[in-house]
Amino acid sequence: MRRDDRAPKPDAPIYEGTERLQKVLAAAGVGSRRACEDLIFRRRVTVNGRVAKLGDKVDPATAVIHVDGERLQADNRLVYLAMNKPRGVVTTMADEKGRTELADFIGIRVEQRVYHVGRLDADSEGLLLLTNDGTLAHRLMHPSYEVLKTYLAEVAGPIPRNLGRRLMAGVDLEDGPVKVDSFKVVDTLGKTAQVELSLHEGRKHIVRRLMAEVGHPVARLVRTSIGPIRLGDLRTGRLRRLTNAEVAALFKAVGD
Repeated sequence: MRRDDRAPKPDAPIYEGTERLQKVLAAAGVGSRRACEDLIFRRRVTVNGRVAKLGDKVDPATAVIHVDGERLQADNRLVYLAMNKPRGVVTTMADEKGRTELADFIGIRVEQRVYHVGRLDADSEGLLLLTNDGTLAHRLMHPSYEVLKTYLAEVAGPIPRNLGRRLMAGVDLEDGPVKVDSFKVVDTLGKTAQVELSLHEGRKHIVRRLMAEVGHPVARLVRTSIGPIRLGDLRTGRLRRLTNAEVAALFKAVGD
C-alpha cells in the first residue's frame, strides 16, 4: 500500500476515542459544553495537530489538544503543583537519613504519586514544581529547553557597579562557564545586599557557586520563578494546584 493510501480521507472523522471533544474541553474547564462546541465550530481547537470539527471523539489520556494555540491538558490523572519549599527541607520523597522531606508536606493531600521538577538544596527555599507528568518534567529540567529560573539572594556586600555586567558576560567555574540572563540589586542593608538574578542553568548549587566565585557568598537563597510560574504569595510549606492557564504556559515554555 502506498503512503498516500493510508492517509485519512478529508471527509472522514479524523479522531477516534472515548469521549466527544466538547465534553472533554468542558471537563477541563474551558467553558460550558455549548461554548466548547462554538470553539470547535470556529476552528479554534486542534487535536494532534489537525483542526477539530464537531462530532470528533478523543482519548483525553493521549490526545494533544490546543485551544487558540495553547496546549490543554485534558487528562485528569495528571497533577501539576507549586510548592514553597521551606529552608531545611531536602528535595526528596524518601530521605534515608530521616531528615524533613517533601513527603512530610504533601502527605495525604495529594492522592497521586508526584515527583519534583529539578531540585533545591536543603539550605535553599522557594518555588518547587511537582507533577506526575514525566514528559513535561523532563523538558522543564533538560538544559536544551532553556527554561529560565529566577532567584532572590541575600549576599555579602557591597555590590560593585560592574557586577551585573560581569555575571552576564560569564564566569568560569570548575565545571565550565556560567552566565546569568539578568541581574539587579534589589536592596542594600549594611554589609549585605539583596539581589535578583535569572539564568537557564540547572547545575548543582549553581547560584551559590557563582556568587561565591565573584566574592559575594550567599547567606539566603529563594527561587521565585520557574519559567512562567511565579512563587507569588504562596506561604512557606504550602502547596497549590496550577491553573489551566499556568499549565498551558509551561507547555509553551518548552515548545509544545
